[in-house]
Amino acid sequence: MNPIEEGTELSLDFRKLEKVAETGQAVLPVVLQDAGTGDVLFVAYANQEALSESLRTRTAVLWSTSRNELWRKGASSGDVLELLEIRVNCEQNSLLYRVRPTGGGVCHTRDAAGKTRKSCYYRRLRASGEELEFS
Repeated sequence: MNPIEEGTELSLDFRKLEKVAETGQAVLPVVLQDAGTGDVLFVAYANQEALSESLRTRTAVLWSTSRNELWRKGASSGDVLELLEIRVNCEQNSLLYRVRPTGGGVCHTRDAAGKTRKSCYYRRLRASGEELEFS
Protein backbone atom coordinates (compact mmCIF):
# COMPACT_ATOMS: atom_id res chain seq x y z
CA MET A 1 0.00 0.00 0.00
CA ASN A 2 1.25 3.47 -0.91
CA PRO A 3 0.54 5.66 2.17
CA ILE A 4 0.01 8.81 0.06
CA GLU A 5 -2.52 7.10 -2.22
CA GLU A 6 -4.34 4.89 0.27
CA GLY A 7 -3.30 5.92 3.79
CA THR A 8 -5.11 7.97 6.37
CA GLU A 9 -2.40 10.58 7.03
CA LEU A 10 -2.94 13.89 5.24
CA SER A 11 0.04 14.93 3.10
CA LEU A 12 -1.12 17.40 0.42
CA ASP A 13 1.37 18.08 -2.38
CA PHE A 14 1.28 21.86 -2.79
CA ARG A 15 4.35 21.67 -5.05
CA LYS A 16 2.65 19.56 -7.76
CA LEU A 17 2.47 22.35 -10.34
CA GLU A 18 6.07 23.29 -9.63
CA LYS A 19 7.06 19.65 -10.30
CA VAL A 20 5.02 19.59 -13.51
CA ALA A 21 6.79 22.77 -14.70
CA GLU A 22 10.16 21.13 -14.02
CA THR A 23 9.42 18.43 -16.64
CA GLY A 24 9.67 21.05 -19.38
CA GLN A 25 6.50 19.77 -21.05
CA ALA A 26 3.89 22.22 -22.31
CA VAL A 27 0.72 20.79 -20.75
CA LEU A 28 -2.80 21.76 -19.76
CA PRO A 29 -4.75 20.42 -16.76
CA VAL A 30 -7.54 18.05 -17.75
CA VAL A 31 -10.54 17.29 -15.55
CA LEU A 32 -11.98 13.86 -16.35
CA GLN A 33 -15.71 13.60 -15.65
CA ASP A 34 -18.03 10.62 -15.93
CA ALA A 35 -20.58 11.84 -18.49
CA GLY A 36 -23.26 9.56 -17.04
CA THR A 37 -22.99 10.40 -13.36
CA GLY A 38 -21.30 13.81 -13.44
CA ASP A 39 -18.67 12.53 -10.97
CA VAL A 40 -15.16 13.96 -11.28
CA LEU A 41 -12.90 10.94 -11.77
CA PHE A 42 -9.47 12.58 -11.55
CA VAL A 43 -7.37 15.50 -12.78
CA ALA A 44 -4.50 14.88 -15.20
CA TYR A 45 -2.53 16.72 -17.87
CA ALA A 46 -2.42 16.71 -21.67
CA ASN A 47 0.12 18.01 -24.12
CA GLN A 48 -0.63 18.56 -27.82
CA GLU A 49 0.24 14.94 -28.69
CA ALA A 50 -2.08 13.55 -26.00
CA LEU A 51 -4.91 15.82 -27.13
CA SER A 52 -4.46 14.80 -30.77
CA GLU A 53 -4.41 11.10 -29.81
CA SER A 54 -7.53 11.53 -27.67
CA LEU A 55 -9.39 13.07 -30.61
CA ARG A 56 -8.11 10.41 -33.02
CA THR A 57 -8.85 7.38 -30.83
CA ARG A 58 -11.91 8.75 -28.98
CA THR A 59 -10.36 7.52 -25.71
CA ALA A 60 -8.69 9.46 -22.90
CA VAL A 61 -5.00 9.84 -23.69
CA LEU A 62 -3.00 11.99 -21.29
CA TRP A 63 0.55 13.04 -20.49
CA SER A 64 2.03 11.33 -17.43
CA THR A 65 3.94 14.05 -15.57
CA SER A 66 5.54 11.48 -13.27
CA ARG A 67 6.78 9.20 -16.06
CA ASN A 68 7.16 12.00 -18.65
CA GLU A 69 5.44 9.95 -21.36
CA LEU A 70 2.15 9.51 -23.19
CA TRP A 71 -0.41 7.74 -20.99
CA ARG A 72 -3.14 5.76 -22.72
CA LYS A 73 -5.60 5.40 -19.84
CA GLY A 74 -6.53 1.75 -19.46
CA ALA A 75 -3.77 0.31 -21.68
CA SER A 76 -2.51 -1.91 -18.85
CA SER A 77 -5.53 -1.99 -16.49
CA GLY A 78 -8.32 -2.36 -19.03
CA ASP A 79 -10.08 0.63 -17.45
CA VAL A 80 -10.35 2.57 -20.71
CA LEU A 81 -12.23 5.87 -20.74
CA GLU A 82 -14.29 6.34 -23.90
CA LEU A 83 -14.11 10.02 -24.86
CA LEU A 84 -17.54 11.53 -25.54
CA GLU A 85 -16.74 15.24 -25.53
CA ILE A 86 -13.93 17.70 -24.89
CA ARG A 87 -14.72 21.13 -23.48
CA VAL A 88 -12.36 24.10 -23.19
CA ASN A 89 -12.61 26.62 -20.35
CA CYS A 90 -13.09 30.36 -20.95
CA GLU A 91 -9.38 31.20 -20.59
CA GLN A 92 -8.35 28.26 -22.82
CA ASN A 93 -5.95 26.97 -20.17
CA SER A 94 -7.69 23.76 -19.09
CA LEU A 95 -9.81 21.02 -20.62
CA LEU A 96 -12.75 18.91 -19.50
CA TYR A 97 -12.92 15.37 -20.90
CA ARG A 98 -16.44 13.96 -20.55
CA VAL A 99 -15.93 10.22 -20.63
CA ARG A 100 -17.65 6.86 -20.29
CA PRO A 101 -15.69 4.35 -18.18
CA THR A 102 -15.63 0.95 -19.91
CA GLY A 103 -13.89 -1.14 -17.23
CA GLY A 104 -14.55 -1.94 -13.61
CA GLY A 105 -13.19 1.31 -12.24
CA VAL A 106 -10.99 4.31 -12.88
CA CYS A 107 -8.43 4.80 -10.11
CA HIS A 108 -5.29 2.66 -9.87
CA THR A 109 -5.99 2.15 -6.15
CA ARG A 110 -8.37 -0.51 -4.85
CA ASP A 111 -11.07 -0.57 -2.20
CA ALA A 112 -11.27 -2.95 0.78
CA ALA A 113 -12.82 -5.62 -1.45
CA GLY A 114 -9.90 -5.36 -3.90
CA LYS A 115 -11.93 -3.66 -6.64
CA THR A 116 -10.66 -0.70 -8.65
CA ARG A 117 -12.21 2.48 -7.26
CA LYS A 118 -14.78 4.34 -9.40
CA SER A 119 -13.03 7.70 -8.80
CA CYS A 120 -9.71 8.91 -7.44
CA TYR A 121 -11.68 11.25 -5.12
CA TYR A 122 -12.69 8.63 -2.56
CA ARG A 123 -11.54 10.42 0.64
CA ARG A 124 -13.20 13.42 2.30
CA LEU A 125 -11.30 16.36 3.80
CA ARG A 126 -12.69 18.14 6.86
CA ALA A 127 -11.59 20.57 9.53
CA SER A 128 -11.07 19.07 12.98
CA GLY A 129 -10.36 21.97 15.32
CA GLU A 130 -7.48 23.85 13.69
CA GLU A 131 -6.19 20.81 11.78
CA LEU A 132 -7.27 19.17 8.55
CA GLU A 133 -7.96 15.47 8.43
CA PHE A 134 -9.59 13.11 6.03
CA SER A 135 -11.20 9.72 5.86
